[in-house]
Amino acid sequence: KVLPEYREYERGITTWLNSYVGPLVEGYLERLAQGAAGAQISVMQSSGSTIAASHAGGDSVHMLLSGPAGGLAAAHFMGAQVGCSKLLTFDMGGTSTDVALIDGAVRLTSEGKIGRYPVAVPMVDMHTIGAGGGSIARVDAGGMLQVGPESAGAAPGPACYGKGGRVSTVTDANLLLGRLLPDAFLGGGMSLDRAAAERAMLSVAEALSCTLEEAAEGVIRVANEHMSHALRVISVQRGIDPRGFSLVSFGGAGGLHVCALAESLGMEQAMIPLHGGVLSALGMLVAPRGRELSRSNITLLDALEEQEIESLFLQLAQQGSDALVEEGVERKAIELLRSVDLRYRGQSFTLNLLWSGCEGAAEAFHQAHQARYGHNFDFPVELVNVRVKVRERSQLPFSLNMDLSPQQLEPNYVEMAGMGKIPVYPRAALQVGQQLDGPALITEQVSTSLVALGWCCCVDPTGVLLLNKQ
Repeated sequence: KVLPEYREYERGITTWLNSYVGPLVEGYLERLAQGAAGAQISVMQSSGSTIAASHAGGDSVHMLLSGPAGGLAAAHFMGAQVGCSKLLTFDMGGTSTDVALIDGAVRLTSEGKIGRYPVAVPMVDMHTIGAGGGSIARVDAGGMLQVGPESAGAAPGPACYGKGGRVSTVTDANLLLGRLLPDAFLGGGMSLDRAAAERAMLSVAEALSCTLEEAAEGVIRVANEHMSHALRVISVQRGIDPRGFSLVSFGGAGGLHVCALAESLGMEQAMIPLHGGVLSALGMLVAPRGRELSRSNITLLDALEEQEIESLFLQLAQQGSDALVEEGVERKAIELLRSVDLRYRGQSFTLNLLWSGCEGAAEAFHQAHQARYGHNFDFPVELVNVRVKVRERSQLPFSLNMDLSPQQLEPNYVEMAGMGKIPVYPRAALQVGQQLDGPALITEQVSTSLVALGWCCCVDPTGVLLLNKQ
C-alpha cells in the first residue's frame, strides 16, 4: 500500500518511516481538525500537490519535504505569471540552501533521502547543502577559510543577534559589509549588534591576517561558491545549460546573494518574488490537489504488449481520480500525466520519461541517456515502473496582480563596503514598472535584496523584482 514498487530495501525503509511518523501526524491533524471545526483542511505533499487532511495520516511519508515543495510550487506559479517557464531556484534560509530546476514543470524524483535513509515516494527533485545565513565561518588547520555546514541555528544564532552567539556567520558578514541594516532587520522588529559581529569576525580575520572587511568578503565568496556548485549539480552536471534559465531567489537570505550566483553561472536574469522569505506558504495555497501512483512491472519494452501497460495506466488513473473526486474535485477537472521508469537491461538506475508508446519510449530513453550521461548503448530497454500523476486542473486566475500601495520614493543612503554610499528602498514604496540601477538595497519585512553593480531591477505587476544583467 505504501510503496508498490520493487527494491525491497527502499520499500522497507519507506514503509518503516511511514509507520514511525504516521501516529504523530494523525494525532496532530486530528487536533487541528477539532480546533478548526467545519474548515476544509489540506496538507502539502512532498510532490507539490495537496491532500485532504482526512486522508493524509495514512500517507505521512509523503509529507517529509512538504515545506520545500511549497516553495517550488510558488516559484513555478510566479514564473508562469511573468512568462518564464525555465527556472533555477534557490531557497536560502538560516541553516541550509535548497536548489532545484524547473523546466516547464517541477521535476520529481523517487530516489530521495531523508538523512541517510532512502525515501522512494515521489518528491520534488532538489539538492540541499549546508549553507545559510547561520552557517559558521572558521579557518581550518591548513589555514583555509571554511563556511558551513555547521550552523549557529536560531538560538543563539549569528553573533549579531545579540543572543550570546560568539562565532561568525554569513549573516554577520553581510552586516559588516553593509548589506544588512542594523535597524531595518525584520522590518525594524529586531536590531542587529554590529559590535558583536565584529568581535566574532575578529578571530577569522586574525587567522587569515586580513582586515575585518576582507574576512567578511571572503566568507561571502566561499558561501556563494558552495551555492553556485549546488546549482551546477542540478544543471550542468545533468547536461543542462543554466544560461537559458532565470534564477529565482527566495528564503530570508536569498536576495542578498542572487546576483552573484547568477553571474557565476553566466545567467543574465533573476527574479525575487514578493515576500520571498515566506514563499513556501504561498506555494501551499496555489498547489493543486493531487496524487502520485506507481506500480512495478519489470519487462523488456520489446516484449511488452501495449494493451498490458495501457490497462495498468487505467487502473492507476482510476484509483487516483476516485480519490480526488472523494475530496470534492469534479472528474472533468482532473488531468493525468503518464510516465515510466526505464533503464538498459542490467542497469541499477532508471530515467523517468513521459509515456509515448513502446517504440517512442525506447527512442526517447536513448536520447535522454545521451543527454544525461554523455553516451547511450545499443542494449535492450527495460520498463521498471509505471507512474500516473493525477492533478486537479488549476482554478487560479492567470494574473496575480499585487496592490503594492506605492508611496513616495525617497531612498535613504547607506555606506556599503567597496561601493560607497548606495540607495536603500523600502520594497513597498516601489511602483509597478519602476526601474532601478544597481548597486541598491531593497528592504522588506522578511528579507533584504541586493541589486548588484551592473544589474538593473524592474518591478513586475505581480510584485516580482525582475533583475537583468546590464
